[in-house]
Amino acid sequence: MKAYMFGVDVGGTTVKLGLFRTTGELEDKWEIPTNTENGGARILPDIAGAIRDKLKEKDIAPQDVEGVGIGVPGAVLDSGVVNRCVNLGWGVTDVKQLLSGYLDGMRVEVGNDANVAALGEMWNGGGKGYQNIVMVTLGTGVGGGVILNGRILSGSTGAAGELGHFKVNAEETETCGCGKKGCLEQYASANGIARMAAKRLAAEPETETVLRKLPKPTSKDIFDAAKQGDAFAASLVEQVGELLGKACAYVSCTVNPEAFVIGGGVSKAGPIVTDTIERYHRKMAFHACENTRFELAVLGNDAGIYGAARMLL
Repeated sequence: MKAYMFGVDVGGTTVKLGLFRTTGELEDKWEIPTNTENGGARILPDIAGAIRDKLKEKDIAPQDVEGVGIGVPGAVLDSGVVNRCVNLGWGVTDVKQLLSGYLDGMRVEVGNDANVAALGEMWNGGGKGYQNIVMVTLGTGVGGGVILNGRILSGSTGAAGELGHFKVNAEETETCGCGKKGCLEQYASANGIARMAAKRLAAEPETETVLRKLPKPTSKDIFDAAKQGDAFAASLVEQVGELLGKACAYVSCTVNPEAFVIGGGVSKAGPIVTDTIERYHRKMAFHACENTRFELAVLGNDAGIYGAARMLL
């Protein structure tokens, strides 16, 4: 094993990069803008340039680098081919071959960004000590990543772990971003929680709650109010926890993880999130899965670079 490796997390606005020792220490991290012009044609050359610049800055020879791991926001095949990244402007793109070519043949490994973040949390975050975890990210949307026996489960088309698109409400009339209706993401994402609150506030005008004093309550407002004893906010948290607990129970019966790691902006509310999900999961899960642990993610925005680097080990 060589001394150094790079982890790269490609987002729609910025690309996060990390220089790691292969023993696991993060030596340096930095960001560059994501240039999505011309179908994202400059993204991979820009990443290669940033890596070459860092090698020069640190006086590291390319032959001392194990490789580059990269997480991208799209479905990734085992071959390293990405099957469209809409927010980057990419169609079907052979990221592995292209980036390796820009780096004069350096080894490259590619994964879906949510799966890669899950791997990072397993390696050095909330899932440390486990080999079988499912990460659930509660942010603008709901994402997920499945790690079995220390390896990413990507599925036949790279779409494994899309937990946000479990259908949890057959009566929903509004459309999810995926084009379907009633997806978990419509209720358990930060936007979905705020949307549910707005609908219930309108439908229950007599209910007293501190949330009525806010022009547009956010998911953070709702969890904060619940912690302070607001009954209406607490009932919303219960509603979200029940839906997530049910979804996690489905996952438990399928892949039987040791732990769920809950991340994303919503998870910053703390144990109120994991405790509520765990309580409903325990009620609904198959008996052999009832005691699955629930942990909070701890790496935050660095999970992607950690997991991308971990793919090389």
